[in-house]
Amino acid sequence: MLYREAGKTGQKLSILGFGAMRLPTLGGKAHRIDEPQAQAMLDYALRHGVNYFDTAYVYHSEIPFQAGMSEVFLGRALKPHRQRVHLATKLPSWFVKSRADMDRFLDEQLARLQTDHIDFYLLHSLNADTWKNLHRLDVTAFLDAALADGRIKFAGFSFHDEAPLFQEILEAYDWAFCQVQYNYMDEQFQAGSQGLELAAARGVAVIVMEPLRGGSLVNRLPPDVQALWQRANRTPVEGALRFVWNRPEVSVVLSGMSSMEQVIENVRLAEAGRPHSLSSKDLALIAEVRAIYQARTRVRCTNCGYCLPCPSGVAIPINFQQLNNLSMYGARDTANFFYYHILAADQRASHCEDCGQCEDLCPQKIPIRAMLQEVVKELEPARP
Repeated sequence: MLYREAGKTGQKLSILGFGAMRLPTLGGKAHRIDEPQAQAMLDYALRHGVNYFDTAYVYHSEIPFQAGMSEVFLGRALKPHRQRVHLATKLPSWFVKSRADMDRFLDEQLARLQTDHIDFYLLHSLNADTWKNLHRLDVTAFLDAALADGRIKFAGFSFHDEAPLFQEILEAYDWAFCQVQYNYMDEQFQAGSQGLELAAARGVAVIVMEPLRGGSLVNRLPPDVQALWQRANRTPVEGALRFVWNRPEVSVVLSGMSSMEQVIENVRLAEAGRPHSLSSKDLALIAEVRAIYQARTRVRCTNCGYCLPCPSGVAIPINFQQLNNLSMYGARDTANFFYYHILAADQRASHCEDCGQCEDLCPQKIPIRAMLQEVVKELEPARP
C-alpha cells in the first residue's frame, strides 16, 4: 500500500480509503448489512495496509437521510484495530437546528462508533443552504471546542455545490481537510480541479469521493468505451482510479466497495497509484473515453446559471444533469436519487409553468421548456 501525507495534518494516509456507504447487504435492505462478508472485506483491507475508513451518520439507513447502521457496524468491526486506523465520519448538517444539536450528534456518533475520538470529522454535504445555516449557528466555535476537548482530531467538510462557494468555505476556517467529488468526467464539476489546487495551496488535505462516479464509469459501459479499455489492456476501474491518484493534490481516494472482489482489485491497483505516474498514452486513452461520453450528452447545458432564478423555482441545470446521467451513463438509479431525494418537489421539471423566460436568457439557446418535458418523460414515470 502506498501512503501520502495529508496536508497540514502530517498524517500518513493510505491512498485507498474504505468508504462504508455501499457495504454488502441482505435481502436488498440497505440497513441490513451482511456483517460476516463486510467484516471479511474490512479485514482484507486492514491486512493490506488500508488505514482510512469513512462513514456517516446516515449511511445504510432504512429510510433515506435518517440514522443508519454503517457507523454502528464500523464501530464494532474496527474496535480491535482502533489505534492503527484513521476513522472519519460526518455531522449530518441538514438535521442541525441549534448549536446544541452539533454536540448531541457528535456525542451520539462517538457512542455508535465505540470510540472516544474521531480522527477526521466532516460537516456533511455542504451546499449554500447547509453552510448558511451552520455558519449562522456558529459551527466553527463547535469545531474549535471539539478539537480542544479531543473529541475530534481534525476538522473538515464534504462539498456538493459550485466552485465559488467552495472557495468561500475554504477561506472561512482553518480546515485540516476537505472531501470533494472528482473523476475524469468531473474535472470542472463542483470544486473541480481548481478546488484541488486551492485546497492544496492552503495545506488542506483532499479526500476524493466518487472516483467511479457512483459506478457510472465502470457499469453498463457503451460498447465503444468497452472496446477502448480492452484495446489498451486496462480495466475501467484501473483507468478511473489511477486518473485521480495521478493528481498530487489528492491524499486519499475513497471507494465504496460492495464485494470482496472489489476490495482485492482496488488494493492491487493502489500499488501503482503514484502522482504523475500516467503516461501521455494513458491520458490520451482517458481523453478518448471522455469524448465518447460527452458525445452522448442529451442537453448541452454548461450550468452557467443565466436561466436562474426560475419564477416557478425549477432548478433547471440540476434537472438537465439528471437527464444527462441517463443518456451518458445509463445511470437511472443516480438520476432518480437526485431527482426525488435531492430536488424539492417545486424544483423538479414538472413544476415548470412554461413562461419561457429562461429561454430568452440562455446563451446556449437551449429549448429549455421542451427539454424539461423530456426530463419529466424520462424520470417521473420511473419514480421509485
